[in-house]
Amino acid sequence: MPDTLPMPERPVEDLPGHWLLARLGKRVLRPGGRELTERLIHAAQPAGADVVELAPGLGKTARLLLDAHPASYRGVDEDPEAVVLTRQVVGSAGEVSEGEASRTGLPDSSADLVIGEAMLTMQGARGKDAIVAEAHRVLRDGGRYAIHELCLEPDTLDDDAKTEIRRALARSIKVNARPLTTQEWTGLLTSHGFEVTSVDHNGMELLKPRRNLADEGVKGVATILFNLLRHPGARRRVLAMRKVFNTYSDSLAAVAVVATKVPAGDSRG
Repeated sequence: MPDTLPMPERPVEDLPGHWLLARLGKRVLRPGGRELTERLIHAAQPAGADVVELAPGLGKTARLLLDAHPASYRGVDEDPEAVVLTRQVVGSAGEVSEGEASRTGLPDSSADLVIGEAMLTMQGARGKDAIVAEAHRVLRDGGRYAIHELCLEPDTLDDDAKTEIRRALARSIKVNARPLTTQEWTGLLTSHGFEVTSVDHNGMELLKPRRNLADEGVKGVATILFNLLRHPGARRRVLAMRKVFNTYSDSLAAVAVVATKVPAGDSRG
């Protein structure tokens, strides 16, 4: 994969934040960084499992999943560019197809593990419900659903504060982000027939220097900085995003949850 993706013809002012960062050379686009993704994968136990990844994006998590030696890997992404990028990573070790996370086209009860990162946050309530229901359908009884998302803190955060943060995020990243509190994330999963088995957190430090060094390495950070200098419009966008993240840093975090599909008729969940 090249160090950077080409800048699109559309104005950078309109580009979703995650794709803007990708085009600047950022490869780890998860709110809790590579560290939380690795902990999530460990908790989700992909070894020997039939794995489905929803919205794999650049394929970074796909590589980590394949390194864990699953029985099979299937990625599903609605973005044709993401499909191409993930296929380059996966090669002959798995399959990647174009499709919506809420309508994957995969058979019922065909996976042991479904994983999705930083994508439910970008959905409204109806979209979240549809995707979680699809994960439940695709999983076998006892299968695991693993998510890594942006969350709001604390669980008692009032509705006015939630609305203010969501609006600021939407203006900054050009996506109608709707993060939930940890309690709301786990409640979403249990409402669809899952039993939560693991909850983990990390700081939301997507644009902080220390996190970027850990996630991208010295060469990666140098590439990002070089591209920011070359593209003033992108630099303004990134600085505006960072300002929002810093303003609401006390209320923003990353959460990783693993939940198990409860068999029909089971009283749990």
